[in-house]
Amino acid sequence: MSRTALIRTLVFILFVLPLWANAQDDDILKKLEEIAIIDQKVMMPMRDGVRLATDIYRPKTDKPVPIIFSRTPYNFNSWGDGKQRTRTAQRAYEAVKRGYAYVVQNERGRYYSEGEWDILGVPLTDGYDAFSWMKAQSWSNGRIGTYGCSSTAEWQMAVAALDHPAHFAMVPQGFGAGVGQIGDITEQGNWYRGGVEQMLFFSWLYGVEHDKFKPRIPAGATQEDLIRISRFYDLAPENPPVDMAEALKHLPIQDILVNINGKREIFDKMIRRKPNDPAWYEGGLYHDTMDINTPGFWFASWYDVSITPNLALFNYVRSNSKDAAIRDNQYLVIAPTLHCAYTRATENTIVGERPVGDARLNYDEQIYAWWDMWLKGEETGFKANTPRVQYYTMGSNKWQAAEQWPPADAKMTTFYLNSGGKANTLNGDGVLTTKKPRKDNPDTFIYDPMDPVMSYGGNVCCTGNAVKGGAYDQQSMEENPNILVYTSEVLTEDTEVTGFIESTLYVSSDAKDTDFTIKIIDVYPDGRAYNLDETIQRARYREGYDKEVFMEDGEVYELKLTPMATSNLFKKGHRIRIEVSSSNFPRFARNLNTGGNNYDESEGVVATNSIHHSSKYPSHIKLPIRK
Repeated sequence: MSRTALIRTLVFILFVLPLWANAQDDDILKKLEEIAIIDQKVMMPMRDGVRLATDIYRPKTDKPVPIIFSRTPYNFNSWGDGKQRTRTAQRAYEAVKRGYAYVVQNERGRYYSEGEWDILGVPLTDGYDAFSWMKAQSWSNGRIGTYGCSSTAEWQMAVAALDHPAHFAMVPQGFGAGVGQIGDITEQGNWYRGGVEQMLFFSWLYGVEHDKFKPRIPAGATQEDLIRISRFYDLAPENPPVDMAEALKHLPIQDILVNINGKREIFDKMIRRKPNDPAWYEGGLYHDTMDINTPGFWFASWYDVSITPNLALFNYVRSNSKDAAIRDNQYLVIAPTLHCAYTRATENTIVGERPVGDARLNYDEQIYAWWDMWLKGEETGFKANTPRVQYYTMGSNKWQAAEQWPPADAKMTTFYLNSGGKANTLNGDGVLTTKKPRKDNPDTFIYDPMDPVMSYGGNVCCTGNAVKGGAYDQQSMEENPNILVYTSEVLTEDTEVTGFIESTLYVSSDAKDTDFTIKIIDVYPDGRAYNLDETIQRARYREGYDKEVFMEDGEVYELKLTPMATSNLFKKGHRIRIEVSSSNFPRFARNLNTGGNNYDESEGVVATNSIHHSSKYPSHIKLPIRK
């Protein structure tokens, strides 16, 4: 590039592009002002007197209208700069032009909302009280739909279980951190997987929490005062940038936030909670003891942090809601994207570094047909035109439809792990076969917590620069002798795997406690090995999360891991592979192998771990194969 061209490029980036972006922001705000009655910083009262800051955008009409409600811990101040401002205005504009009021509200303790914040906006009654307030407004037709992704979705399920008469429908997207316990899956809001801490919240809390000495607006401030003040004070924290790849290495893990000068009160109490701690059942998480009585249009992603719990919740509501009409009004979309990245699918979608084709979908059209049906009472043809489950199959790179999840024609096929005892690395002798092995030639590897297997790609969210999300070629990782690699023969025909993937390992260790990880991979003819999903299990919780049972040297134990999930066409000429190890860091916290608390320990124990495979110890996975 010439010097002149370089200068022109820099001028464009530094001066023209920001002006263009601001013009785009101003344009959507002007368009919104033309069609909407805008009522900002409405302080909606809760039953305990705390007031929540709320912005209301509604059509210029005297007729009552339905409401699309978004409650969030994130900043939506329309006087600030940045993507959130534009996103809120765009969503409000799309709703208002279609005849809806769009109401966005901060959880208590966030930005201009009063009270103290906790994850998922405890108390749960805040959502119920907001519904009651909106239903009573003269401009409301009494029908409310809840909408949002990630932290703007996660509170919806537990509130839906309160069965407010105005809550007519919901669209939760990327909602996994609202899932506590569903059957045998005990995630506790994505804090755990298989009894192991998922480190995403370590990073997320640093980025979003406001300091305890943050500026506070005096109680009782008027709406006029708040609107004026919001033009000057956005209240958005800007924490110093942190290298999370380094920060998450700190031990003990209970001191990670204090080590980077983060706010730690919420983290301090959560890091000490075990998977079955009663505190998980007192807040805003949804558990399978609750009955959802609200129609739901659910959105999930193959490379989200909690794809399996998300799908398990959809199935649970479809099978267990007490009302048959509610069971029949649950719909699901599964996209081949990262967390909350549905609309980023393009004509040539790339997730991580794997191209997966044209993954676009008419999201807005479907969502508003859903709203029109439930909130306006119109006959939109949604149920006639929308499949129960829409899922994207990678490999074949196409959208497919089914009446249930998994599709009814997906049949479980067992693949056994086998080797001559040297499955270490992709150059070892590990195989994945439909024939049950006879003789036990266990594969042994070393797990040193101070030198863990690092995360590379995967089903992640919110870890800053610590983990790349999506599909990445795992071949370089598979050179590690502490990763066991089991690969099928070359496939002689296309093989579609769609559904939950079950894993059972027979393990032994010379440590009291350790972890075991598993990852499923699509191996291309040229050797590229793209990860599809992954999971982990802490051995002490192999008999349930209400007790800890430690290992004894020389004993072999059965471990059933939390299911994985995918839809992938393994093409003819490809191979199916799984990796087994004992760490996937920093996606998951390291087990220090001591049998202690782990969260307050700095010194680890090196473990010698083994995977057994024989007629007595048939380590295996079960794949849902569609013919």
